[in-house]
Amino acid sequence: MKNRTIKKVAVLGSGVMGSRIACHFANVGVEVLLLDIVPKEAAESKDKSARNKIVNDALQFALKSNPSPIYSKKFVSRIATGNLEDDLPKIAECDWIIEVVIERLDIKQQVFANVEKYRAPGTLITTNTSGIPIHLMLEGRSEDFQAHFCGTHFFNPPRYLRLLELIPTPKTNPEVLSFLEDYGQRYLGKTTVVCKDTPAFIANRIGVYSIMSLFHNVTEMDLTIEEVDKLTGPVIGRMKSATFRTCDVVGLDTLVHVANGVKENCKDDEANELFSIPSYVDKMVENNWLGSKTKQGFYKKVKGDDGKSEILSLDLKTMEYRAKKRAKFATLETTKAIDDLKERTKVLVAGKDKAGEFYRKSFYGLFSYVSNRIPEITDALFKIDDALNAGFGWQLGPFETWDILGVEKTIPKMEEMGFTINDWVKEMLASGCPTFYKIENGVKYFYDLESKSYQVIPGSEGVLSLEILRAENTVWKNSGATIVDLGDGILNLEFHTKMNTIGGEVIAGINKAIDLAESEYKYKGLVISNDGENFSAGANVGMIFMMAIEQEYEELEYAIRTFQNTMMRIRYSSIPVVVAPHNLALGGGCEMSMHADKVVTHAETYMGLVEFGVGVIPGGGGSKEFTLRASDEFGDGMRLNVLRNRFLTVGQAKVATSGEEAFELGYLREGKDEWIVSRKHQLTYAKQAALNMANKGYSQPIQRSDIKVLGKEGLGIVYVGANSMKSGNYISEHDQLISEKLGWVMCGGDLSEPTEVDEQYLLDMERKAFLELCTKRKTLERLQSIIQKGKVLRN
Repeated sequence: MKNRTIKKVAVLGSGVMGSRIACHFANVGVEVLLLDIVPKEAAESKDKSARNKIVNDALQFALKSNPSPIYSKKFVSRIATGNLEDDLPKIAECDWIIEVVIERLDIKQQVFANVEKYRAPGTLITTNTSGIPIHLMLEGRSEDFQAHFCGTHFFNPPRYLRLLELIPTPKTNPEVLSFLEDYGQRYLGKTTVVCKDTPAFIANRIGVYSIMSLFHNVTEMDLTIEEVDKLTGPVIGRMKSATFRTCDVVGLDTLVHVANGVKENCKDDEANELFSIPSYVDKMVENNWLGSKTKQGFYKKVKGDDGKSEILSLDLKTMEYRAKKRAKFATLETTKAIDDLKERTKVLVAGKDKAGEFYRKSFYGLFSYVSNRIPEITDALFKIDDALNAGFGWQLGPFETWDILGVEKTIPKMEEMGFTINDWVKEMLASGCPTFYKIENGVKYFYDLESKSYQVIPGSEGVLSLEILRAENTVWKNSGATIVDLGDGILNLEFHTKMNTIGGEVIAGINKAIDLAESEYKYKGLVISNDGENFSAGANVGMIFMMAIEQEYEELEYAIRTFQNTMMRIRYSSIPVVVAPHNLALGGGCEMSMHADKVVTHAETYMGLVEFGVGVIPGGGGSKEFTLRASDEFGDGMRLNVLRNRFLTVGQAKVATSGEEAFELGYLREGKDEWIVSRKHQLTYAKQAALNMANKGYSQPIQRSDIKVLGKEGLGIVYVGANSMKSGNYISEHDQLISEKLGWVMCGGDLSEPTEVDEQYLLDMERKAFLELCTKRKTLERLQSIIQKGKVLRN
């Protein structure tokens, strides 16, 4: 097959999914044609805007939604809208046509019949169904259509949920499927999972089984919805919304639809009865308590007599809303100090209380169910884990969890509780294969049922993974950081503290990594990345608070100086340093990125200097760096505007909501830094970037001494602005003080005229201002508040 490129995509159907799929293709640089039906009232109209009202309204609704489906507002121009009567011929210019119309087979078949009139031979054509059998849509279609057709099941919202299920038919050209697998991963940032054409495919089949199991367990074990959500959230590596909050967000009607579909179409499923809708769920649907879309579901937000909002919980016994009850279990208390999810899972399942009983019943049932779904829904067990991890946000898939608890060890316990295990699992153990996965010589393998042996996971070749590499390639480690050899002379520094906050152990790790790369001939570059949930939530606030409250100002000054020196060492070492952030990169995590030779950030990175919220200014080089970048942007007569914009970005603690927006806010540099959509390929690409710089011939940079600061000229607008904001009661007196301190640093003090200064001059001012703010009562109160919030989140 010739090389295929995707330059233009047509999305047919602009509903919740269609409009957001269109936005995500626009995110990655593809031109999009978004079409929908003509409104009935405009059937005879020649007014284009009237005929396109449905599609235009849908797109605008999507763009106003939160979280946003688009990386940057400027990308909206990549989407053209139209209707299925006037503009369908334009699909002849498209490389991929995606149908996302209503879930009715007859309507989909009608759309495909019209598409065939204009579609160019060889054009990809896919359907985004979540339940209709894919092969039924091919009736009456040409051979070329059938060869280039399959299902593409995006999960909502498409920008944020990483799963893309691909469902081929017997007529799908294997080369088409291979292309979509790679394109989905590399260009759309998805975990692509090829599924068999079975009801609910993979993720929803297993995920909805898990939810339905909990729906029944909650009443059988006399649990409250708060207790189940406490047990099924972050503590086991699942989303914060856990079970019942997730149902409210997704919509109870959607869940019921999928469950009914499985029950009706999977009569031979041994857990068929489990998909029966519990009476309390039937009652909720009857009452239209469907979740967020109807303003009430398992939870309901109300306003009290004092005007404050309160979230009520549904009592499943009385079917009345009541005040939330705190969920508490002894087993959960014992795991608070266990950060490692795998170790924590072992303790949870071994619990002697109701929580332990709940976990055993839930996990053992899940293990039994997934063992019986192979080879029904897939031939490869890793696809089930991939689908649940990417589609439902599970950090550990069913087979990964089973490995952690011990496959052979759990089988007698499962059978004792009445759960059956498929014969292939016992055959695997009997053949000398004790686990579903193994890592050997830096390669991850899975147990393959067909060959009855371990095989390399397809698509993992040549893709770096810290999970795999750290097992055999760890060079150095302490309690908060690990240095791993990525090969070809490039090291990786990862940190693994709570929220990946940056404290003394991480600072030591950074300096050790640079020491190794600079001193040993076999190393020539460094990547700073990790595979935690967040890159870094910033500096260790607890450490700063304790030093400040104890008035240990010399120790605090030393800690801040060390932090600054480490950031400067990242910038001015003799080896190239690439930082590869993802998700949260706040405060110190942002400052670290801003001092790298190059940043390869994930498209889903939320980056910002947020220290104002803590009551201080950026003290790890962030204030200095924004001053330096403002200086580089000063032009003739526009420098006050530049200073103002840079000042407000920090002063308003603006956080970029995508890698692209990080460029717009000035955290990343045009021409130097990049964002990548594929989280899977990010580390591999970052390593190559470091290697390219090293092989090209890397020269140690020289510290800057030409940074222009405006002195009193700039301080005037800072002080006037802060004073007017305070006078208008927009900011507090402490916020005014922080603003003036930041302005003092960014203007270089009260110099009589614009002057060129060096970086150390600004770092010294930054550190002094930071320390002065740490002596203020309001700063200590804010620090303490943030620490308390962090404890609540962790608990």
